[in-house]
Amino acid sequence: MEQEKRYSQMSAYELQQEISQLNEKARKAEQLGMVNEYAVLERKAIMAKAYLIDPKTIKSNEVYEIEGDPGTYFKVQYLNGVFAWGFRLGGNSVEEALPISMLKEMKE
Repeated sequence: MEQEKRYSQMSAYELQQEISQLNEKARKAEQLGMVNEYAVLERKAIMAKAYLIDPKTIKSNEVYEIEGDPGTYFKVQYLNGVFAWGFRLGGNSVEEALPISMLKEMKE
């Protein structure tokens, strides 16, 4: 059995292929009413997308909107790999990590 490559070892092309496959599987799972399977595949696609983003584009102490959660904002404290660590604004001030692909620059 061939061992799967980690996202960190994949080229941009391979990551894009993986994201396409995951989105297709997620669409099928959603159509079949497999809610848990859909959620897992959606999260995998978000993680794969994180490896396509240059972490240097995410700035510490900046506020970003959370993709897929309109009106919710996240203040980045620091980065560790493809994860941004920080706090949700207006939340319970518990530090958490989000994949950088979930962060959307706010419009001025």
